[in-house]
Amino acid sequence: MLSITGKTAPLCDGLSRRDLLKIGALTVGGLSLPDLLRAEQAAGIRNSRKAVIMIYMCGAPSHQDMYDLKMDAPSEIRGEFRPIETNVPGIEICEHMPRLAKIMDKCIPLRSVVGSPNGSHDSFICYTGRTTVNQPPGGWPSFGSVVSEVLGQKNKAVPPFVGLSPDAGHPPYGSPGLPGFLGVGNAAFRPSGPSRDDMVLKEISADRLQSRKQLLTSFDSLRRDIDASGTLEGMDAIAQQAFDILTSSALAEALDISREPAEVRERYGQGDPKNYGDGAPRNLEHFLMARRLVEAGARVVTLNFGRWDFHSNNFGGLRETHLPQFDQGLSALIEDLHQRGMADDVAVIAWGEFGRTPRINPDGGRDHWPQVGGGLLAGGGFPTGQVIGATDRLGGEATDRPVHFGEVLASLYRHIGIDSEGVKLQDLAGRPQYVIEHPPMPELA
Repeated sequence: MLSITGKTAPLCDGLSRRDLLKIGALTVGGLSLPDLLRAEQAAGIRNSRKAVIMIYMCGAPSHQDMYDLKMDAPSEIRGEFRPIETNVPGIEICEHMPRLAKIMDKCIPLRSVVGSPNGSHDSFICYTGRTTVNQPPGGWPSFGSVVSEVLGQKNKAVPPFVGLSPDAGHPPYGSPGLPGFLGVGNAAFRPSGPSRDDMVLKEISADRLQSRKQLLTSFDSLRRDIDASGTLEGMDAIAQQAFDILTSSALAEALDISREPAEVRERYGQGDPKNYGDGAPRNLEHFLMARRLVEAGARVVTLNFGRWDFHSNNFGGLRETHLPQFDQGLSALIEDLHQRGMADDVAVIAWGEFGRTPRINPDGGRDHWPQVGGGLLAGGGFPTGQVIGATDRLGGEATDRPVHFGEVLASLYRHIGIDSEGVKLQDLAGRPQYVIEHPPMPELA
């Protein structure tokens, strides 16, 4: 069982990493350290094409108006929408998601997602599978940051973890997932706004840029080994990544969706690039951009979508804006991955931080309901065309197979090539921490 340790912190037995590397007789399961590294390379873990696209639905969508409609409940519970059949017999979803209904054989509705600690709006649970209570020094890292630390870059010109989430009025809505104790070197790369113009060389050659890099390095006389926070080391990683990006056009080209055929862009649509209230935009081009990024070598791409916190006019907001656009963008992404032969390599998860109340309030809205929510999985080579979990007649409690956020993320770790039950990472106090507390879902094996 391997433990990924910091570069300067001592191991739990008092040995430094440098001392560990000097022990030629070190074996793990009969393999020396060089053998383990060669085995990892031979297995293609670092060169794997596996990737994950995570869609955070800011503010928490109402599960009972999307994948788990309750037609036998009283009118003040079931609401205005009706279910429609999908291309999988026995699975029905909301009438305002007809495109997803046509490809339900490529999807997995999750009807019993649990684990949200309370009714506070925070993307943290979606990105980490954990709560913000009793965090280790530095805080829990997000899925993307763990993948960045353990697997590194697949293509040196493309960051392993890209966040397409623009800032939002409510900061957690705009978070792409935080690096926690893994430090800024494993933070999401966020190519938003005018900074995209700075990703390509203009009036300077690659050779001259390299000379400037060497000059910058020669000026740096700071001792990195006394920086206990890891911030300086993280800045080194960021600087190296910036130079790699500038000397290649791979990232800039991945972000340039004008390179796509017109019919592909039309299928995805445009949506609305403006933030919805204090939430996120309904930018359908981000779905296409996410596909292009993982195709170029990104391992994890996160994006945020809309503002689903409909305490009033729930059905108007869902019917007129959010559901039709979400249906178009997500269905186009899933179909595109299949058509391009990427569906087994790229897993997609779309969800929010909790569910909504079974009872509709006097303003025609649904309020916060941390007891149970829902989500949708696709790709990843998973056995799709199935529903996982169920809630009671009112949609208020999980009655069959409660699925914890952490179980879904553990399954995504397994998909991308990380043993979540074996790999440990050191927090800022030098203590080893498992990347997640839950095992992978057996239904996805």
